Amino acid sequence: MFDEREVIPRILRGDLKAFDLLVKQYEKLVFHIIYKLLSDETDAEDVSQEVFIKVYRNLKSFAFQSKLSTWIARIAYTSTINHLRKHKKDSTTSYPDDIEQYHFTNQHPENVLMKKDTAAYINYLVEQMPHHYKTVITLYHLSEFSYLEIEEITGIPEGTIKSYLFRGRKLLKEKLADYLKNETI
Repeated sequence: MFDEREVIPRILRGDLKAFDLLVKQYEKLVFHIIYKLLSDETDAEDVSQEVFIKVYRNLKSFAFQSKLSTWIARIAYTSTINHLRKHKKDSTTSYPDDIEQYHFTNQHPENVLMKKDTAAYINYLVEQMPHHYKTVITLYHLSEFSYLEIEEITGIPEGTIKSYLFRGRKLLKEKLADYLKNETI
């Protein structure tokens, strides 16, 4: 079992095998967070490497005030946001004010194929969501972070996180209901 209180001091003393344990423990979490926000495997791999470099360089500042997974997820999140800004892919401010009226793209042959697999379709729908909704849904439902951990990772207030989750779930529910209705016809 991974014991961060035992592994971190070893890493700080220069034990690279201990750092390898840390990477193995958190690489799926880091990649998952990054990939869900970037939707590009190559970019996600690059940013993941940057994250673990930052973790290694800044591990001495980790003070056990949160879980190590939360601290690493915060680094992954901020690194991804910086990557998006640097590459002008950031959509954090480009979603409509009337988000309740937001509609996903119209049917396209690619969308029809994606609907063949409900899980793939749900992932597709999450990818189409505004950045903030996609972020909190990914962290809460897929990475299983608590509201407080998501607040610590993203800097978004807990009440706003709950609101984004509610609205995001509502959007997903509506689209999934449409999908299921069309599947039974």
